[in-house]
Amino acid sequence: MSETDILFELLREGVSPVQAVSCCAGRLEEGGFQALSYGDAWELQKGGKYYIKHHDTTLFAFVLGKDWEDTDTPQIRIAAAHTDFPCLRIKPSADVVTNGYAQVNVEVYGGAILNTWLDRPLGLAGRVAVRGETPFAPVIKAFVSKRNLFTIPNLAIHMNREVNKGVELNRQTDMLPILGMVSEEEKTADCFLTFLAGELGVKKEDILDFELTVFCNEEPAFVGMNEDFISAPRLDNLTSCAALTSGILNAERGQGVNLIALFDHEEIGCRSKQGAASILLHDMVLRILKSCGREETAERDLYRGMMLSVDVAHGLHPNQVGKMDITNKPVLGAGLCIKEASAQSYATDCESVAIVQQLCESGKIPYQKFVNRSDMVGGGTLGAIASALLPVKTVDIGVPLLAMHSARELMGSSDQQALCALVKQYFS
Repeated sequence: MSETDILFELLREGVSPVQAVSCCAGRLEEGGFQALSYGDAWELQKGGKYYIKHHDTTLFAFVLGKDWEDTDTPQIRIAAAHTDFPCLRIKPSADVVTNGYAQVNVEVYGGAILNTWLDRPLGLAGRVAVRGETPFAPVIKAFVSKRNLFTIPNLAIHMNREVNKGVELNRQTDMLPILGMVSEEEKTADCFLTFLAGELGVKKEDILDFELTVFCNEEPAFVGMNEDFISAPRLDNLTSCAALTSGILNAERGQGVNLIALFDHEEIGCRSKQGAASILLHDMVLRILKSCGREETAERDLYRGMMLSVDVAHGLHPNQVGKMDITNKPVLGAGLCIKEASAQSYATDCESVAIVQQLCESGKIPYQKFVNRSDMVGGGTLGAIASALLPVKTVDIGVPLLAMHSARELMGSSDQQALCALVKQYFS
C-alpha cells in the first residue's frame, strides 16, 4: 500500500481515539510488534519490537536496537503525535426530546469550527463501560456505528435573513444532533441508551458509562485538477499518526531505541493520565533503558535523546493571505513544515532545526518553515509540554493544512509522503 492508501484507511477507521489506536496497533502487529502490558514484568530482547495501549486511546511502540553507540548522536529517538480531534462528545443522560424529535445532549470537545458540523452525516464511535463480574472489573466494549446516526440541520435562510453576515452558534442549544423521531408513548423513554444497548447486545441497565465521539462520517477524497489536494475529516492529527506508525515499521537503524507515542487529549491541553503532560513518556523511556541493562547510564542516555513533535501546521490561505507571516508562507503541496515560535509554543530550537533540515536535504525531502504572524497567537502542540517533562532536543513538524479544526480539512496530496520520508529518515 502507498502512504496515501495507508492514510485513507486510518482516516476511515480512526473515527475516535479508541479506533485510531486500534487501527495503528493492528498495523504494528502485522509488522511483528509484540503487545506488552504496564502491569506485567517486561523481558525485552535486543532487536525486539513492542507496543503498549494505555486506556485504549494512547499508544506507545518501540524497537530495541541490537547494540548501543556511546556517542552524542541521539540513541533514543522519539516521535510523538495525538489521536484526538475536535468533535462533539455525548453527555451522560443524553436523551432530549423536542416535539417528537429525538436528540442527544452533547458537549464540544476541543476547538471545533462549529458551523462546519452542520448539515453533515454524523456517526458515533468510542467505548462503553458495561457491568462486569465485580465493581473493579467493568467490561469495556469498543463501538462504531454502522450507519449515519445524526445530523445537525441549519436554520433556513428565510427564518434568519442575516445568516450570511455570520451567526454565533450556542454550544448548548444550537449543536444538539437529531437522532430520529419518536412517538407520543416513547417521549419519556431513553431512546439513545435503548439504541446503544441494542447495538452492543447488552441490557440497558448494564450500561454504566461511555466515552462516545460524534464524528463526521464522510469519505476522504482527492480534490483538484491533478488530484492536488486531499479533503477529509480528522487530518489533524491522523496524518501524523499514520506517518509515525509507518516510520517505526520501515526504519532501518540497528542501534539504540526508536519510540513513537500517540497521545490522547492534545486538543484539550494534554493534562490527563493519557496525555503528553503526564509522566508516561519519561517513565516509559526509563523503564525501557532499565530493561535493556542500562540502568546505571539511563539518565545520561535519556538527556542525549531527541524528539519529533508531529502535528499539523497552517498553510497559506489564498483568500486570506494577510493572515500569514510576511516572509514565511508555507503552501500545500510544497512539503512538510518545520514550526518555530520564540514563545516556545512550538518547542523547536535552532539546533534541532539544523538536524531536521539536514535529514530533509540528505533524503531530498521537501520542507518549509512556519511561524505565526507577530500579531497573532497560533495554536500549540504537545511538543512544548512533553519536552518540559522530558528535556531533550525537540522539533515541531507537520503537514500544512487549510480549514484546520473544521469537520473536514484540506492538505496537499504529496505532503504525506514527505512527512513519512522524514520520519523514516529520522528513525533510520
